[in-house]
Amino acid sequence: MRYYLLQPNNLTPTEEVDCRHVLELEEAILQAKFWKTPIAVHGEELFVMDGHHRLAVAKRLQLRLLPALLLDYHNVRVEAWRPGEVVTPEIIFAMARSGRKFPAKTTKHVFDAQLPECKIPLSDLGYDRDNGS
Repeated sequence: MRYYLLQPNNLTPTEEVDCRHVLELEEAILQAKFWKTPIAVHGEELFVMDGHHRLAVAKRLQLRLLPALLLDYHNVRVEAWRPGEVVTPEIIFAMARSGRKFPAKTTKHVFDAQLPECKIPLSDLGYDRDNGS
């Protein structure tokens, strides 16, 4: 499985994020000085499947590029985190196209294979620490 470098602003989040978790994740990424985990997006629509908090961090850091895996729902199963809630790819597509977002941790994407890691220096993604971004 291969990742691609995409512009964060071209990706469409489908869930809200927990701001506290975004700040903690941002601190960990800045401390590591590397981006280690690509986000998973739907290959045609560029809707985020997994990695909403990482996308929020990338936007906060004003990264020009972000490693992303291009996937589809033939190889990815989706479930709801909360019991009794129903989530399907069709519901996710409708929500994303409407411009609305699910609450944080609504959708759980289950991947057929373990997602690869990467180790990309933040500077290669456009991070400029001198400008705070």
